[in-house]
Amino acid sequence: MSQAQRNLHWAAQRERGSFALMKLTAWALRLLGRRAITPLLYLIVLYFYLFGRSARESIRTYQRHLANWSGRSELAPSARSVYRQFMAFADALLDKIDVWNGRIDLSQLEVDDPHGIRPQIWAGGQRGQMLVGAHLGNLEVCRALAEIGGKARMNILVHTRHAERFNRLLDESGASNLRLIQVSELDPAIMLELSRRLEDGEWLAIAGDRVPLHGARTATADFLGQQAAFPQGPWLLAGLLECPVNLLFCLKHGERYRIHLHPFAERIRWRRSERDAIVQQCVQRYADQLAARCLEAPLQWFNFYPFWNAHERRRT
Repeated sequence: MSQAQRNLHWAAQRERGSFALMKLTAWALRLLGRRAITPLLYLIVLYFYLFGRSARESIRTYQRHLANWSGRSELAPSARSVYRQFMAFADALLDKIDVWNGRIDLSQLEVDDPHGIRPQIWAGGQRGQMLVGAHLGNLEVCRALAEIGGKARMNILVHTRHAERFNRLLDESGASNLRLIQVSELDPAIMLELSRRLEDGEWLAIAGDRVPLHGARTATADFLGQQAAFPQGPWLLAGLLECPVNLLFCLKHGERYRIHLHPFAERIRWRRSERDAIVQQCVQRYADQLAARCLEAPLQWFNFYPFWNAHERRRT
């Protein structure tokens, strides 16, 4: 089996497991409440920590790169720090369900928005924009941004084939302004649909640190002092749709969420000969921002797979 086939197999297995775990967790949370379900979820996470060797090694690699890049020896990996990152993921999963169930209100949010992006999300009547986030902290806070204001619709662009089933879960939890859209391929029908939604004032949100949108199109960037592949998809999509792009990060500090909203580009434009170079610049700028946010919340980056693996194999 080739490396690409193994990656596809991993992605497919993770997708099925993620949906099943989400559905079970949502059901148990509604039935039992967060206090009762927390010990059970932690036991499940302990199981995955003990038997998920690849995930453990991936987190250990991430923590080692973060410590070396930042020069902060206290961030070096240990069995305890790796386990704590698994536990942080369990806590984020419970927070995700709370967001879906409307248990997050403005009193729990601190918004770092020096350029006034949040009022534009709530305003309505204007052309929508794009938010690029990461698997850092709790990206589902898009629900809070969309639902609390009650005017804008937020479309989360995902690669999962279970998008419609996740949407049914959202409907059951009362999320009326949040929708998941599968964008595995940027075909003309998808592009027309996304363009229409932007014109209707809806917003698009996508993670910039996971599986590429269009086939295997990636760009290499320096991330935490090591070369890593990032998807070109978000930046190609923004260029084709000619919409403003903003960065969104939501990190948890204690019991509160801190949302960081910052403009990235008013437009991403290129001549054909310049496209690869401009996308490469976007990817590197994004990787630099992601690294800085990882340092702010070291245990909240939830990419449990060999992020740097391909590049490290080439050097050995």
